[in-house]
Amino acid sequence: MTTYKEINGTNIEAVSSDPANPVLGQVWYNTTTNVVKGLGYASAAWATGGALNTARRIIAGAGQSTQSAGLVFAGLAPSPSAATESYNGTSWTELNDLSLARYGPGGAGTQTAALCFGGRNYPAAPTVNTELWNGTSWTEVNNLGTARYNISGSGIQTSALGSGGYSPPTVRIINESWNGTSWTEVADLNTSVHGRGAVGADNTAALIFGGTPPYTGATESWNGSAWTEVADLNTARSSLAGGGIQTSVVAFGGQTPTYTAATETWNGSSWTTSPVSMNTARTSLAGVGTSGLALAAGGFLPGLSAATEEWTGAGPVTVTFTDS
Repeated sequence: MTTYKEINGTNIEAVSSDPANPVLGQVWYNTTTNVVKGLGYASAAWATGGALNTARRIIAGAGQSTQSAGLVFAGLAPSPSAATESYNGTSWTELNDLSLARYGPGGAGTQTAALCFGGRNYPAAPTVNTELWNGTSWTEVNNLGTARYNISGSGIQTSALGSGGYSPPTVRIINESWNGTSWTEVADLNTSVHGRGAVGADNTAALIFGGTPPYTGATESWNGSAWTEVADLNTARSSLAGGGIQTSVVAFGGQTPTYTAATETWNGSSWTTSPVSMNTARTSLAGVGTSGLALAAGGFLPGLSAATEEWTGAGPVTVTFTDS
């Protein structure tokens, strides 16, 4: 009879705790929990999460580091909204409102330290209003230099970018950098469209993608001083969302001009279309999280959406073996 070692080249180890860095295919017996585990490979998937309390579109989000700690704010519901909600991995909780109701602002940061800037409270003109979130409430701080909505936000509360946007009738290529206190105009975008997805670790490293008009897959990478055009999305679209950092991104949803559920991943040099699409095609949604664990919330179907979906990217995963 062929043994496990003969097939895989290793024995099943008995260990008191799970190994810190197992290799793909490794199997071990945990003597503390009395279970057999192994490192396998999981396919990418979208799963249904808890619905937002307030259905809305043209919504902003923050929650750069994790899927289970997202924050969304603002939007059209159907009038301009100031609502703020946080996600715990299961459900959304309503928190204190923004000082200014609006739609299409930029968002950056985390669930407990976020930034909201720009947007529009129709029929008023676009705003320069900027607010900081401390986990409990919003506080108005120094304004953007240029008022706009459909602005793309990336980074964290103390180091962010506000890129592009729309100040009717002008599509903006303006890029502003936030240092935790004030905004400074820096190098412009190359592509004159708005409604773009954006991600980034801070104001020195970001990726921006998609947009309209016309619908485009244009992608640009920011190095702290200039934007460089890189490989396009496979599906040209606007009003999409994403999660991740400059070199590792998942992008989803948007308008092509039909509403799309298409999902793509970025590896630092090119986009790959995922074989797995969102469960619900929609546009003008919020996205938070990482390229491997992201969250999509709200949007337009047509009709306002409260739907939430959780993305798990393909990759290694620890599994527990049972006799069933």
